[in-house]
Amino acid sequence: MKKLLCYGDSNTYGFIPKTCGRYEKSERWSGILSELLPYYEVIEEGMNNRTGFFKNPEGLKQSGGEYFPVYLQNHKDIDICILAIGTNDAQIFYNLDETTIRTGLQKYIDLIHKTNLRTEIVIIPPVKIMPYILDSGFSMMFDQESIKRNHNTLSVFEQIAKENSCEFFDINEIVTPSEADGLHYTKESHKIIAQHLAEFVKTISVLPRIL
Repeated sequence: MKKLLCYGDSNTYGFIPKTCGRYEKSERWSGILSELLPYYEVIEEGMNNRTGFFKNPEGLKQSGGEYFPVYLQNHKDIDICILAIGTNDAQIFYNLDETTIRTGLQKYIDLIHKTNLRTEIVIIPPVKIMPYILDSGFSMMFDQESIKRNHNTLSVFEQIAKENSCEFFDINEIVTPSEADGLHYTKESHKIIAQHLAEFVKTISVLPRIL
């Protein structure tokens, strides 16, 4: 069975905007993929508040760039790797810019190819954060400058994907975050994401592994 890794933050984890709980596996996009892609073993590796490029004071697993090489040590047989990171890097605690994204994302790509050259990579850009996040509990983590940084750097993810011949799938083109916090998706949006992403994955040609 082919293996598909979903490596991301709280929207991959399945964070519920209103309750701060977690959607059931059958409700979150990475879990729904298991049903829509039965010939794949879908591995869910989402983590709340995971940064993609900065060291997170909450710990190793929240520091996406530092934890990823540790994770890959025991998962070298991934056929498709979906990278959905970068949203939390726009928080007020970090100085996100284009250079940080370029350098950080390139490290992910190089590490994947070093681990398994045949792994196909799908880059999903960060959530396009909505202004009503400022009226939510996340206003302590994101401010107006965070929204600006987030919006101004979204295009960089597609550029890097093209430069490295990676696949690119922009969730922002099909759904928007919940009005409850401007950051996380509703259950309905998770279903839409999964449906579109499953069809996208079906178009990716995966080379057989070399044993």
